[in-house]
Amino acid sequence: MVEKSEWTTTDFDTTSWHDCYVYGFKLEERGQQTIELVFDIDFIVEWLCGTNRRGQFRVAPATLTFHDIVGLQFELDYATVSAGMQPFSIAGIEREEFQYPNGQSSFRWRLPINWPSGLISFASPGFRQVLRRAPILVDRQALTAGEREGA
Repeated sequence: MVEKSEWTTTDFDTTSWHDCYVYGFKLEERGQQTIELVFDIDFIVEWLCGTNRRGQFRVAPATLTFHDIVGLQFELDYATVSAGMQPFSIAGIEREEFQYPNGQSSFRWRLPINWPSGLISFASPGFRQVLRRAPILVDRQALTAGEREGA
């Protein structure tokens, strides 16, 4: 069995980012007024439900890059939560297709944040996600720093 290690915009309808942790993000300039939004995430490749009601997950560090973004809005509120700082978790990724006045089509993307509260939104024609190492079987939805090392 060949394991998938890369996803693109055409895979959106069969891919889930529910409960994925985000460790960092950056904006990368790619030419004339072109920016890519790059996320460092733990991608849950597979959810495994056990008979003892404890789930297991196949998780891998991944780089998720949205191309040619515009209209970035970022809300993240750590101030009102009572827990300490940690990576934030997204509820998933939503998209809606639209057309610019010139006829070019793109997507409006929404990344609702589970914890703490927040939302990331922007327009982009698409994404590419690449695993940085093979998935690891764990009993939680995120990897430890040691498990992410070498990725």
